[in-house]
This record gives sequence, C-alpha cells and structure tokens, in this order.
Amino acid sequence: MKKKVLSVLSLSVALWMNAQEKDSLNQKKIEEVVVTGQYTQQSINKSIYKVEVIDAEQIRRMAATNVADVLNQSLNILITSDRNSGNSTASLLGLGGEYTKILVDNIPVVGDIGLGNNIDLTKLNVNNIERVEIVRGSMGVDYGSNAMAGVINIITKKNSSKKLMLNASVQEETVGKEYDFYKKGEGRHIQTLNVGYNIDENWYVGANINHNDFQGFKGTQEGYKYFGQDKKRGYLWQPKDVLNVDGVVRYTKNKTSIFYKFGFLNEKLNYYNPIVGELYLGEGNRTYVSTDRDYLTTRYLNQLNVQTKLGAINYTGDFSYQTQDRKYRDFTYDIPNRNVRGTKDEYQSYNKADIVYSRGVFSNFLDNEKIDFQLGYELDHTSGYAGFIAGNFAGNNVKRKIFNYANFISAEWDVNKWLSVRPGYRLALSDKFDTQHNYSLTVRGKITENDNIRLVVGSANRFPNFDELYTYFVDSNHDVRGNENLKPEEGFTVSLNADRKVSTASGWNFKFGTSGTYMNLKNRIEELQVNLQPLQYKYINIDKFTSYLVEANFKAQKNQFSFSANASYYGISKELSSGVVTSPDDFFYTFEANAAGSYTLPKTKTNFSLFYRYVGKLQMFVLVPDLASPYYEIGERGDFSMMDFIVSQPFFKNHFEVSAGIKNIFDVSSVRDTTVAGTAHGTADPTSNLFYGRSYFARLSYNF
Repeated sequence: MKKKVLSVLSLSVALWMNAQEKDSLNQKKIEEVVVTGQYTQQSINKSIYKVEVIDAEQIRRMAATNVADVLNQSLNILITSDRNSGNSTASLLGLGGEYTKILVDNIPVVGDIGLGNNIDLTKLNVNNIERVEIVRGSMGVDYGSNAMAGVINIITKKNSSKKLMLNASVQEETVGKEYDFYKKGEGRHIQTLNVGYNIDENWYVGANINHNDFQGFKGTQEGYKYFGQDKKRGYLWQPKDVLNVDGVVRYTKNKTSIFYKFGFLNEKLNYYNPIVGELYLGEGNRTYVSTDRDYLTTRYLNQLNVQTKLGAINYTGDFSYQTQDRKYRDFTYDIPNRNVRGTKDEYQSYNKADIVYSRGVFSNFLDNEKIDFQLGYELDHTSGYAGFIAGNFAGNNVKRKIFNYANFISAEWDVNKWLSVRPGYRLALSDKFDTQHNYSLTVRGKITENDNIRLVVGSANRFPNFDELYTYFVDSNHDVRGNENLKPEEGFTVSLNADRKVSTASGWNFKFGTSGTYMNLKNRIEELQVNLQPLQYKYINIDKFTSYLVEANFKAQKNQFSFSANASYYGISKELSSGVVTSPDDFFYTFEANAAGSYTLPKTKTNFSLFYRYVGKLQMFVLVPDLASPYYEIGERGDFSMMDFIVSQPFFKNHFEVSAGIKNIFDVSSVRDTTVAGTAHGTADPTSNLFYGRSYFARLSYNF
C-alpha cells in the first residue's frame, strides 16, 4: 500500500523539480472564489483561511451521486455509513459527524439530532452544486456550536450564463456485482433535471430535480424474496429511494441581491427483516412471513438570502425555515406469495424537528481599505420530539425545544501590503446550557503575490445532542442512560499553513503547500461504563482529547492535463474512564494520501480521470468489560486503498456527453475493525463495512 503512495508522491516531486519558475502576473486566469469565513466573496488566494475547494467540474468527473461520494476523496474525511439506516456522515480530523458543521449556502442543514451536525450526506444531491468549500479546524466564532473539527459549505448554482439553461442526465450503476434495470431489481438508478432561465438582466428562476434510487446490496444475504429460516433474508445495505426537488428565484440590481430557494426531500427506506416465521393457514397449508418496516423521511426548506448595501455598510442576511419529519410503519409480508397480509398501517411519526434560523452580518463600517470590522448575530429555534424508535428514550415521545442565540464580532486589519490580522469573539447563549465564549485570531502573511502563510487560532463548543441528554434504555439486560447535566464540549485548534503558486516558461502551473494543526478538546462526551454489577452505561464528560496533524499538498496543471497529490499524518490521544479503570493517553498515528489525475485529448475532447486514496491503519484504546477486572486494550482498524477510473466523451458541440467508469477498483467492502467496544447493547462487530465493493456505471447527459 505505502509503495503505491510513495510512487505517486515521487511523481509529484519529479514534476516540480523539472519546472522552471516564471512570474505569473501577466497570465490571465480565472481565480477561484470562496465565501466560507470571509466578509465578502473573496479570491481563494486572498482568503484569510485555508479553504479546500471542490468545484463542479471535479464533481462531474467523479461521477458522484451524492455529497458523500464527493467527500470520500478528501484527506482526513472518512465517510461513515450505517447499512441499516442508509445514513452516511463525515468524520473530520478523527472526530465524528457531530463535530463538523454542514452548511448549504451558509445555512446549517436540519438533521436527526441537531442543526448542521451528523448530517446524512446521501440526502444531499450534487446536480446543482457550484462548489464545495472545506475549512478544517475550530470555526466557532464564525459558525457557532459544533464547528469544532471544521465546516463543509455546499454552494449551489444561482445563475446561468445562458438565457435558457437545460441539463438532464441518467446514470445507471451496479452495486458491487448486482444490477437489474427493472423495478424491484438491483443497482443504482439516478435521473437529474436542471432548468434555469434569465427573465431579464435582473431576474433569474431555476428548478432542479434529482432522483437517486438505490436498490440495496444483498452481499451475503438473499434479498427480500428469500424465505429460508437461516437469517439470510434481506440486504446488507437496505434499499433507499431519495427524491430532491428545488426551486430558486434570484433578483439582482445595483448592489442588491435577493435569493429565495424552496427545497423538498422525500426519502423512502425499506427494511426487510431477516427473521422469517411460518404461518399455518389451516387444512395443511402454510406460508412464510416476516415483519418488515418502511421508513419515510420528508424535509421542507424555505431559504432567503439578502445581500445589499446600507449606505457604505455591507449587509448579508440568511433566513431559513426547515422542517423534517421521520415516520415508519410495520407490516406483515407474505414472502412466497409476494403480498402484504392485511393492510399497511398509516405512517407514524417518531422524530420531528421544526427549525427557524437566521444569521445576519454587517461589515465595512469604516469604508476603509486598511481596516474593517464585522458585527453579526445568529439564532436558531428548534422544536419537535423524538420517539422510542428514534433512540432509546424514556416514554414514547420526548419533546424538545431549544433556543440558541449568539453575537459575534471580528476585525480585519491590513497592517501593510503583506500582513493581515483578524481577531474575533463570539458570545453564545442557550436556554439549556451555560453561556459559551469562543475566540479566534487569524494572521495572513503575503510573502509575495503567489506565496502565503496563515496562522489560525480558534475555539468552538459543541452542545450535547438529544441522544446524549435523554437516552433511557433500561430493562433486564440493558442499562444505558443519558445525562441532562452534561456540559458542552470545548474545542481549541492552532493551525499554521503555507502555500505557493509557481508558473513556468513552458506553461506549467504549480501549487504546493504544507500545514500543521493542533487540536484539544475538553469535556468530551462519551458513552462509558459507570458500574460493573449491575452493568451500567452512561453518557459523561471526560477530560482529554488531543490530536496533531501534518499535511502536504501538490497540484500541477498544463493545458489539458492536471494532477494533484496530498498526504497527511495525524496522531490522536484520548483518555477514557470506565469509573473503575482509566485508559492510557498514548498517541496513535495514521497516514493518509490521495491523488487525482485528469487528461483531455485535444482533438476528440475525451477526458480520462483517475482518483486514488489510501487510508492507513487506525488504532485506539478499547475497553474490555470484564466483570472481574475490566481493562483497556489496543483496537485496530485495517488500512485500505480506493481507486476510481472514469472516461467522458462529449458529442455534438458538447450538447451530449457519455461517461463510463469503474468505482472502487480494488473491490474494498469491509476491513477488520476492533476499535469499537461492546456495550450494554451487545457485542461489537469485528469488521467495519465501509463500501459494497467494485461497481461499474454509465451516464448520459444532455446540455442545452
């Protein structure tokens, strides 16, 4: 594995060593722009933060079907999938999805346990994305609670260069070796439609539809038609059908822009019970039945964004009303006869959230090129409930009502032509937790026009989620409890990074950089064993979590060829306590690397894209709950490599495009994983099911 990685990095160094530098100021380029963490839209080269950008062209070349597919190629982001729920969340810098803020157009996305965190990325479609911006490290001043590991901001398209824009595509994809085009078949079937129309120079309207039909992955199971009584019925990955519909209206005139978006999500997930029973019908007749379950999730979004000038002052206002309702219904399925016995009951709601969110920012008070400061507020009000099926809670429905409010301020001072400084502070208030204070200090040094160095110091907090506060699962075999007295977690990061751009006389453009990050968490929340006899578990605050990260980046581009390679090495130390014994606080280190190459044939415009990623082994201490004498041992998740190869060919002046390729060439499905300890819920699975193996796809796109 490491030989593959070293060979890729060696190629990067060789390309750079053969390059001869040249001043790039005279070359005309389209500069990437970013908005995450900025006062206004900013050139990525001038950004106060280090921002990783994945643009629409990269996403198209990946043949990604949802945001989880897109982020799977990024360093230090591990997509964690739940085969039963179908959810996929992003773990960043060794921390789970609840530590990363997921935004769409600067607005946090509603999720099952909170606003903007632990978001199922498979519910977010990619057919209308302009770019994805990723900032690593604590971003509490700018984005509040849960932005501890970083922020992932999904920027959607809001205009069109044409009077009328029409894009439609269909994509057929195998799931491992499984594929069948017909209904109740196999594989993944995706259809998209995007329409945009510029009414005049001020008004733009658009609509987007994305249908992603995943028919499940059987693997070692036998599918829903099987009625053997050996627990092999059903699927390893449950079938899931997702429909996203968006409508947008944008008005721009002079220095004012008003953008409104309506969004609708409908997700259906089918759970086919592996336990099959006999049903006697009388007179010697019998059939085989199973109690299956349908899940239905609906989500509505209303979003308004306003950007304008109030005199000399810049104002940006984000307003959103989101609601999500998760429902289920159980029914008895007659497997041999392929029908439902009786009728399906009405769906019952078990997890509901209604969220009102607003964020407003004022800047450019002094109308001065040297110094500026920003004032802002953020509020969110969440109401709803969670039922027993959503988690193990006391009673049927636990109502929730949370109000968070924050004010933040920062100042950006261009000390001279090469030095910029931005200090910041946020005061966060909550009706359930103590007041939180977050701080930040960012320094950008512009060594030359193409050389930057950045120092970012920041803090962030994470409020306990619903499960951690209210879980109550107590019976003769289990005792797992939440803790309403939990303290918010507090995170702190320091990051130093440098980047450089170089151009050569022969037309090569190079970018390379390096960075180092330190992170420390206080009051980290864990589900830990608090008593041996009887065996009891409880969510409690622990004291120590520390990580270090070193990363290197390289990119080369000339004409129709581009190549990038990145590597990181990070260590994590955390101290756990079972109430009886405390774990060591040793550091465990993990190596990751990725590479991506793309080449387009000049005459035929055929594009070849290759994506590679290596994730090294991961180690951590795991509690062995021995009743006589519990102890900690080292658990390990094995390493793995991923590779995708994709070919795209346009026709008829780029109006049609055919793409085909192979994903997960190395056929990775699961790796040995002993990093998850058994709990009161049961013993841990010694393997981690990451993917469903090698798959093949074909896509046809039409552009008008």
